[in-house]
Amino acid sequence: MVHHALSIGKIHGLSATSTPGGVFCILAFDHRQSFVKLLDPSGLHKPTYPEIVEAKSEVVRVLAPHASGVLLDPVYSAAQLIANQTLPAASGLMVSLEETGYEGDPHARVSSILDGWSVAQAKRMGADAIKFLVYYHPDAGEVSERLEALVCQVVNECRQMDIALFLEPVSYSNNPQVAKESQAFAEMRPQLIARIAERLGRLGPDVLKLEFPVDAQYERDASKWAAACAAVSQAAPCPWAVLSAGVAYEVFAHQVETACRYGASGYIAGRAVWKDGIPLPTPNRIAWLENVAAPRMEQLADLASRYARPWTDFTPNLPSSAPQDWHLTYPA
Repeated sequence: MVHHALSIGKIHGLSATSTPGGVFCILAFDHRQSFVKLLDPSGLHKPTYPEIVEAKSEVVRVLAPHASGVLLDPVYSAAQLIANQTLPAASGLMVSLEETGYEGDPHARVSSILDGWSVAQAKRMGADAIKFLVYYHPDAGEVSERLEALVCQVVNECRQMDIALFLEPVSYSNNPQVAKESQAFAEMRPQLIARIAERLGRLGPDVLKLEFPVDAQYERDASKWAAACAAVSQAAPCPWAVLSAGVAYEVFAHQVETACRYGASGYIAGRAVWKDGIPLPTPNRIAWLENVAAPRMEQLADLASRYARPWTDFTPNLPSSAPQDWHLTYPA
């Protein structure tokens, strides 16, 4: 295992987005296009910008108190929910960096940073951490190399700004004959996620936000779930948290428990928690969030608090104080 020496800003960011016990129980709510589609599943009424912001505010208002941190996007929610005082002051704020989707061939995907947005801007507006999503396959040749260079760029910018980085590599099939949703891809998935964790983890992110390494549609054997998560934990040189990827909530709850029992440092939960309530009319949506989604967040937090490995395990020599005159050498 690699132990990383953390700077003071990164310590703050990881502490702000985790529980007092060092476990990530984060609400993922930086969705853009997918969220707009949920608001209008019929496609008959395109939500306006104020309607999207208000819907995002409703969700965060109800669910943020049940999370250790909140992941928001710069387009509809990060500054907006600070300005309207929806985001609780006690919530750790993580802001996404990437452009939605990808460019290029579906089997050689190219990720990018949102135009007009940067690590420095997120830091200045009050973010405690950065989230950067990239589509990645280690065997995509030159595309993989370009992506790794982009990740290194973001890693360096986060170091310069002294802000924590959560890197989210999303896998895809680099073979046109094998769909990601297929059983053939599912059979490759455990080894692929472990390879991604090792390869991108070595580039220097503070936390990896990873897909569950087993496709529950094809594999229900609990021992194989456990082995796959243990392999990811062995491969990753930094803490990792499991993402929900829009699976059914009951499935995700089992994934969180297994991932945390076998080395994960928590979860970053999105659609699995809140997607079913978004198409409802506003009063019904709020009631659903309070009665269904909030208890889901509480259940997930309980699982993570019992089983997850604290991120502080990866930094056993965390300073309990700063040396005298530390500010004289702190980068300007």
